[in-house]
Amino acid sequence: MTERRPRPNVARLSEAIQLGPGKDAQTGPRVRYGLILLIFMRALACVWIARGMYAWAEVLLRNGGNVAGTSLDGAAIFYCVADIIAGVGLWMGTSWGGILWIFAASIGLAATLASPDKSFSRHLAFGADVILIVCYFTLSWYAARERDE
Repeated sequence: MTERRPRPNVARLSEAIQLGPGKDAQTGPRVRYGLILLIFMRALACVWIARGMYAWAEVLLRNGGNVAGTSLDGAAIFYCVADIIAGVGLWMGTSWGGILWIFAASIGLAATLASPDKSFSRHLAFGADVILIVCYFTLSWYAARERDE
């Protein structure tokens, strides 16, 4: 004679598998700051790579293709390369990309402040860079809080 095993309690088994939010979770959609940060970084990467390519075009066209100019050209070339590498790092969503981008943006801010050219476009770019840096730090902070929860 075979002995019958008791049937498992299905309600009790389903407690381990949660497909939706828990009983104490808030109802409604939840903001995913990690995803928003990644989208922001990818959009910023496109802008920063385009900015680096534009700076390369300025360097190359200013001297008629002769890159070996003054020491300022060497600094400009360094920051053109840094902008493009920061854009690639931002696109990959890496922390070093964000750090390099903040470095490149900070150098751009310092160059704007030190420049004798006080045109409206320079002030507009300065303000945009400050807003982007604040947005990056804010989104990074919210994404870190989301990871810790």
